[in-house]
Amino acid sequence: MAHNLSGYHRALDLFEGLVAGVPRDGWDAPSPCEGWTARDVAGHVAGGQYLIRALAAGGPEPDIGRDPARFVTGDVLMSWRTARKECAAALTPDALGALIPFGALGELPLGDYLEGYLLEPLVHAWDLAVATGQPSRLDPDLVHHAFATAQVLAAPLRAAGRLAPPLRAPRGADEQTRMLAFLGRS
Repeated sequence: MAHNLSGYHRALDLFEGLVAGVPRDGWDAPSPCEGWTARDVAGHVAGGQYLIRALAAGGPEPDIGRDPARFVTGDVLMSWRTARKECAAALTPDALGALIPFGALGELPLGDYLEGYLLEPLVHAWDLAVATGQPSRLDPDLVHHAFATAQVLAAPLRAAGRLAPPLRAPRGADEQTRMLAFLGRS
């Protein structure tokens, strides 16, 4: 079964563009993720690439919430590109078809997981943009797809304490603003 990973790759491209746009002295800026700097956000998403590689290859899964900056030591853009390249190399057709555990939802093929995973780099792209003063408009098509994913995943993530409570979006807000409010970001 072929998986459509175009949204996943477009979200990674968007994130990479924002990483590339961070000024050299911008990595210590606070981000919308409480207690995390821009470097921590980049490290968390880079760590996510190592997590996906571990799911694809059956290796030990890294804890990407603890000290995320360790994934992007030195040159953040180079560290990110290395993580992305190593992850991409592990995404063989067999790996994409392999079943992975998915919490309360049971098991699903890795490729299906990645079709929904674009939520993660997309939302953290917004976090990074806001932290570093870059334009924070996201691709509306990706936002639409990610918001649908968020609505499926929010309850178990909130129950596990991994997602903030939703905020009320302003009346007439666009879909990006509504999605971010749903995810507890203002």
